[in-house]
Amino acid sequence: MAKLESDVRFAHCSVSAEMSEDGIVTLEGSADSWRHVVDIGHLAASLPGVVNVVNNLSAEGIRVKKTDNTERIRQARQLGRLAETDVLIVGAGICGCGIARELSKYNLKVAVIERNADVSEEATKANNGDIHPGHKAKPGTLKAKLNVRGNYLYDKWQQELGFELVRCGQINVAYSEEDMKGIEKIYHDGVANGVPGVRMLTREELLEREPKIPGDPIGGVEAPTMGVVEPFQVCVALAENAAVNGVQFLLSTELLDIDVKPEGGFEAVTERGVVCCRYLIDCAGIHADDVAEMAGDKFYTLHPRRGGIVIFDKRVTGPYQHAISAFPRNKDAESKGGGYARTPEGNILIGPSAVEIPDKEDKSMEESDFDYAYERGKSIYPELDRRDAIAMYSGIRPADYTEDFIIQMSRKVPGFIHVAGIQSPGLASAPAIAEMVEGILKEDLQAHGQQLQERADYQPNRKPQVQFRRLSHEAQEALIKENPKYGHIICRCEQITEGEILDVLHSPVVPTTVDAIKRRTRAGMGRCQGGFCQPRVVEILARELDKDWTQINLKGRGAYILERRSR
Repeated sequence: MAKLESDVRFAHCSVSAEMSEDGIVTLEGSADSWRHVVDIGHLAASLPGVVNVVNNLSAEGIRVKKTDNTERIRQARQLGRLAETDVLIVGAGICGCGIARELSKYNLKVAVIERNADVSEEATKANNGDIHPGHKAKPGTLKAKLNVRGNYLYDKWQQELGFELVRCGQINVAYSEEDMKGIEKIYHDGVANGVPGVRMLTREELLEREPKIPGDPIGGVEAPTMGVVEPFQVCVALAENAAVNGVQFLLSTELLDIDVKPEGGFEAVTERGVVCCRYLIDCAGIHADDVAEMAGDKFYTLHPRRGGIVIFDKRVTGPYQHAISAFPRNKDAESKGGGYARTPEGNILIGPSAVEIPDKEDKSMEESDFDYAYERGKSIYPELDRRDAIAMYSGIRPADYTEDFIIQMSRKVPGFIHVAGIQSPGLASAPAIAEMVEGILKEDLQAHGQQLQERADYQPNRKPQVQFRRLSHEAQEALIKENPKYGHIICRCEQITEGEILDVLHSPVVPTTVDAIKRRTRAGMGRCQGGFCQPRVVEILARELDKDWTQINLKGRGAYILERRSR
């Protein structure tokens, strides 16, 4: 650990480091700033023989929140048994829902618990939707392997589940010889990772593909397998298909503690009661290390990295067909730098930023986050006007100090499967992550003399929901004749009808909040951001869920829109 002690950056820090026989470094002490806490963790992870890092450092003037759930746990145990299942998945993001759907084809009872009121509430909904090709992942990492495999599997997911996937391709642009060194590294990494079609572009080839690239570029690198999706749309599709195939979704159900049974299996203590299971899969995002600690196998620390994204009005069409990024000179080492892309719906999306923060729940959007994202977009599309930005949001990347995925059966707790550190390119890797976890579970069952049997009634296909705005006039008229609710426009900006909202309210995973309706239908995603349609959505939710208007939340517990009736 001499390297830690000799680094002049940390001269004023008080740090002790201890490495276990299995290569886990535990850091104790204090640092001058949160940035130093993170930098020390990364330095420790880079040392020879280190497998991972548990970082218990504190930072001057910063108090990391730690909730005492003792009383809540006691009360939850008294509620008794909530459910019994073979496999319990903690977290209903893209990985949790993807794994649930993958396992739903077998003769297993599978349940998913999620502390939020809907699926896709955390990092999944708050990323840019990039299905990365894999040319920016470090060769030899699990990230690199699963990124390329996951990108390939997305076509199958799309065909079976009916979400939108646009294979737009990606171009990284160089403006100087210094840029070209970085571009060449991206290219060689892509080749090493087996990214299909990755190639260097001359200036002429670059301008032939995208003639409106600004300035005086000298070349670039192209990755044609780049895709974009609406990430929440993918997650909802996975969850609905999993539910159709028998997976139980327990939403608004926070995990408070885990009892590891001596004879094998677990009792997961949730706010609604106890869930008994044989296998527990930890897909808890930024809180995966907390869940691992509950189970007695915390060998890594996740440090929250916030990323801010800006969305523009659809009337700003943009000049490019590809996702475009100028090679960034000022990006953080942990960020891909951000750039310009278009969502499948046609909105220009810029960002994300990358800021290390101490609070896992801090999803604020600072002015600096907006400025970073905006300048990154403007560098490649100078005509961007900040007045056309209609929404901005941030999410938390769950990064560990090795900056790689952690996907494995616990070496200490039989039946506990880690799925942690799933930051970018986690969305792109999700199909391969689900496939890998399926393999881990199969292997463990086989080691115990059991075989998974595929269900004869497994249904892999999901019928896509109606998108009234995209139908021909003839098809719209026919649909309105069949159901007049499709003729009632609720969201003017996005042309979303009452019929579409009613469709999703009768789906296998029922949305119960205004934001859940927004993610499933786009009602509220337009220029006015719900200024016109939100009261109508509240009215429909209250009517269909048989609730009072004051009981309808924006996005989950406590986020009430209306406090009381005034008249």
